[in-house]
Amino acid sequence: MIQKIPIIVTLWLCALHISCNQTELGVFDNGAVVSAHPLASEAGSQILQSGGNAFDAAIAVQFALAVVYPGAGNIGGGGFLVYRTSDGKKGTLDYREKAPGRAHKNMYLDKDDQPQFEKSQRGELSAGVPGSVAGMWDMHQKLGKLPWEQLLQPAIDFATKGFSLTENEASKYNAARSKLIKYNKLKTNAKGTIQGDISWIPLVKNGTWKKGDTVSMPDLAKTLIRIQKEGRDGFYKGATAVMIEQQMKKNGGIVTIKDLTEYHTVWRDPLVFDYKDFQVISMGPPSSGGVTMSALAFGFDMLNVTQYPHNSPQYIHLKTEIEKRAYADRARYGGDPDFFNVPIGKLTSRSYLKKHLSGISLQSTTPSSKVFSGNFSNVTESEETTHISIVDEDRNAVSITTTLNRSFGSMVVVKGAGFLLNDEMDDFSIKAGVPNFFGLVGLGKANEIAPGKRMLSSMSPTIVEKDNELLMVLGTPGGSTIITTVFQVMINILDYHMTPQDAVNAGRVHSQWKPDFIYVEDHNAPKDTDLKILEGYDHKITRRGPIGRAEVILLKKGVLQTGADPRGDDTAAGY
Repeated sequence: MIQKIPIIVTLWLCALHISCNQTELGVFDNGAVVSAHPLASEAGSQILQSGGNAFDAAIAVQFALAVVYPGAGNIGGGGFLVYRTSDGKKGTLDYREKAPGRAHKNMYLDKDDQPQFEKSQRGELSAGVPGSVAGMWDMHQKLGKLPWEQLLQPAIDFATKGFSLTENEASKYNAARSKLIKYNKLKTNAKGTIQGDISWIPLVKNGTWKKGDTVSMPDLAKTLIRIQKEGRDGFYKGATAVMIEQQMKKNGGIVTIKDLTEYHTVWRDPLVFDYKDFQVISMGPPSSGGVTMSALAFGFDMLNVTQYPHNSPQYIHLKTEIEKRAYADRARYGGDPDFFNVPIGKLTSRSYLKKHLSGISLQSTTPSSKVFSGNFSNVTESEETTHISIVDEDRNAVSITTTLNRSFGSMVVVKGAGFLLNDEMDDFSIKAGVPNFFGLVGLGKANEIAPGKRMLSSMSPTIVEKDNELLMVLGTPGGSTIITTVFQVMINILDYHMTPQDAVNAGRVHSQWKPDFIYVEDHNAPKDTDLKILEGYDHKITRRGPIGRAEVILLKKGVLQTGADPRGDDTAAGY
């Protein structure tokens, strides 16, 4: 068993990249946390060791990520969580962002009815009403154990005292600087030095951040202290809310103090489905994750896909054919259930899925145009969401996926408050049949913009049981690739009997109906000869960078085994 180390010493060592509680072992007897950043994982682990439960640790990790991992960690975004308590009770919390009160379905169309993508993807107008702070507050009120104030302290310490940059984070700061300057309407001199008041410390350097540099965020620290002292009111009312509204009024955004004060989370029933001898607990609408994964699971079982070797041509072909049909349903039926009657019963019924998947052949592919018709043009993708998996000593479990949408969200920092706003309005269908940044298409009214509506999401926090006992907690970022990444990692463990770390490390492939491609990541890609076989089935192969960054905890023989994705700085911590 790993020895407990005082929190101040441990965080200091971790910040210097000397030690992170021996997380390379990835196996813990009592509690485990897996997240996108070593400091955040260790902060959560220390909350567990201080007597907190999984939900307390999740709050500490969420707020810590807003400081040390600002490209996706957030207080200006939203997310979903799936939980299972030690006595087997399960549920989900929807703290997804909402469209502001002044939003309308044509708000991103010009006079010729053409989409204005920049307005939906960057700047103040792209921001939905944030849900993260309300989500953490409401989870604490229902499931938390330790005092709220204690759970905010690690994030406040990072923001106040500073923390050490990883190589990945330094690179992200440098890459984002020009867009941050543009969308915050900052001016620079001939040497590239920013002129005037800078409300976000990462902007100070002129593209020269490097591994080991220390960053502090005093404005963000003040905001976190308000939240620490006042709870959700420290964000949705008072000084912080005023700063958000002022930011909006100054640059054409539409989120108001009224939108903030009226924001609410929703406790929803989880979407539960069987896969062989396992029970999968996932997120229902407005997440498309649970519904889509249930279709994948049924298809894999019906067609006995895992009889074929992992990532073999037959496996990838059948997986792609199932995904085309599942993502076509997502495009037609996915939306906010408070505004649109999502036919969950139909989409997850065995009779419907059997008929829907009956045309799949092992010898040939079905063009996406024959699966469902819809206009489409190709776009690129982003990976910037983040996931947290936690299991505590009592075996409470929580799976959280949270995001600003694209990397650094709207690129807008709320002046004086020091945090980034999301660009989640782009997850609505801004025009029927037109893809968003992630290439996802919406058809009809299911996901069109409306005031107070939550935008459709692919975020898929997931918990797996066997024989009504906790087995696994997992999730990932990755835009439209989230659903297929979670499913692949789950299958790797359940059917191919990989360890969690091997399951996370394994190469991934992705398809989503449209565009009609199989995306193959360069990391552990299938052999060229196998890709040629797939091309012989008339599949189009597109190579790309990493797909997802999965975080997994597997409970096996009383021990917590973890998988932290090597595609980033992802780290497991525990005791």
